[in-house]
Amino acid sequence: MTPTPRSSPSPTAGDPGVNLARRRALWRSGAVGVGVALAAVVAVVPLPFLELSPGPTYNVIGEVDGQPLLKVSGATTYPTEGQLDMTTVSERGGPDNGVLSLRLITGWIDPAVRVLPREAFYPEDVTDEDVSQENARLFNDSEAKAVAAAAGYLDEPVTEITIVSSVITGSPADGKLEPGDQILEVDGDAISRPDDVTKAMDDVKPGETVAVVVDREGKRLTEQIVTTSNPEKPERAFMGISIGITYEAPFDVDVTLSTVGGPSAGLFFSLGIVDLLTPGAMTGGKHVAGTGTIDPDGTVGPIGGITQKLNGARDGGATLFLVPQENCAEALANGVPSGLTLASVSTLDDAVTAVEAYAAGKPVTACSAG
Repeated sequence: MTPTPRSSPSPTAGDPGVNLARRRALWRSGAVGVGVALAAVVAVVPLPFLELSPGPTYNVIGEVDGQPLLKVSGATTYPTEGQLDMTTVSERGGPDNGVLSLRLITGWIDPAVRVLPREAFYPEDVTDEDVSQENARLFNDSEAKAVAAAAGYLDEPVTEITIVSSVITGSPADGKLEPGDQILEVDGDAISRPDDVTKAMDDVKPGETVAVVVDREGKRLTEQIVTTSNPEKPERAFMGISIGITYEAPFDVDVTLSTVGGPSAGLFFSLGIVDLLTPGAMTGGKHVAGTGTIDPDGTVGPIGGITQKLNGARDGGATLFLVPQENCAEALANGVPSGLTLASVSTLDDAVTAVEAYAAGKPVTACSAG
């Protein structure tokens, strides 16, 4: 007789081996689900980093939204051609924001992008509004210094004027004084330098009213400002303004660009003014870009984000880039975009010489790593 084959016993719900296997499977599926959920959360939650990438470029002798970027009046201007591009850096993740993890990964991979912890760039108590106000102040200062530097280069006289540089929102001066107001008197004392404002406030106690006389677009105004205590020095009276200097030249300059802040466009504002106020095209029709702060005496200073600006300039079509001498080593160390010639400049005179030499097909003073 052929024996009847025996089948293997079917597992039952009470079998401890089966229960353990099921629990392990549930744990694995649960862990995967939690991991996917965490990954999804991380992908949409901004992390405390900054991403600096190449920003747009602006031709200072061209137009923005149908208007000349530099409007020069009060002097004879001349037609020009070519491009003198000021360069910018785009920032993602300011003091009040962050950067998504996926963007961080692509930023770390892209050599034209810089990613860094937010605290390495901004103190904890700084807000987006603080940064915006400071960038606006620096931009206005760079415009004023550019006018002075250009006037000096052209042997035109320059006069220093003390102005309201910025007004803190919600401060006693908010709604009474405006950035750009020329300060004529504070509490009866005549003002000719920024230090005069500080001296005039020495005897004012917090809570007292100060009469501030300003010139606003040619109109003399007197504002009564009730002071408060200075947040940093409670014993001193506080109006809530910062004081700066602007420069009056025989010509007026209006910058129509309103979407950029910071001081690094100063050199190219000066170059654009000089180009517009002198016969012929400084660039010879070529495409030049660059960056650099400018002092009233024409000294060019270093800037941040040189790698991003080099890449933005090349993406925009520039073939010559003017680099502040102090940024040359960094520019070379991080790699120069193909097709872009670097010229080292320390003064406005250096910059004009470099552009004119390049236009004529002559060599320029190259950047060096030393």
